[in-house]
Amino acid sequence: MTEVQKFTSGSPEERAELVIGLMRAGCATARRKKYPDVGVGLWLGGVHLLIRTVGFGRVLRLLSLAAPGYARANLPSAEEIGRLKRAVQSHSSRSWFVNGDCKSEALTAFVLLRRCGLQAVLHVGVREHPFALHAWTVSGGLCIPDADPRGHAFTPVLSISCGEL
Repeated sequence: MTEVQKFTSGSPEERAELVIGLMRAGCATARRKKYPDVGVGLWLGGVHLLIRTVGFGRVLRLLSLAAPGYARANLPSAEEIGRLKRAVQSHSSRSWFVNGDCKSEALTAFVLLRRCGLQAVLHVGVREHPFALHAWTVSGGLCIPDADPRGHAFTPVLSISCGEL
């Protein structure tokens, strides 16, 4: 099986083995990658466009390619997560294209956190009355966007921590 096939359709253990091999070969650094605010805006727009063109469910299936299933042992600081949260929400609220879409914000945060090697869990929740759906990502105790906008509680019906797809 080629490395690309292992990475796209292999088990999480096979993907982790490939990433570790790349790190040992010097192709991937162990330092955490920080995305500039412009990069966050580009990711947010790209994720939103993907959701609009292929659908939320298909984008969720692509997460294993964009958000690696390995994680560093050190925990993210509240400052790191807070900075990403501010950047995502700032770009989302200023963009006429994204315009505060929770799915785009949550997926962008999830992908960027996982690409930095940080633990993150993507949740999709439901509220029964009045019926509504909401998506958010949790990392380091913070939610991007907030888990209960406007004080409404959502019950998670789907949680993804990558490697589970």
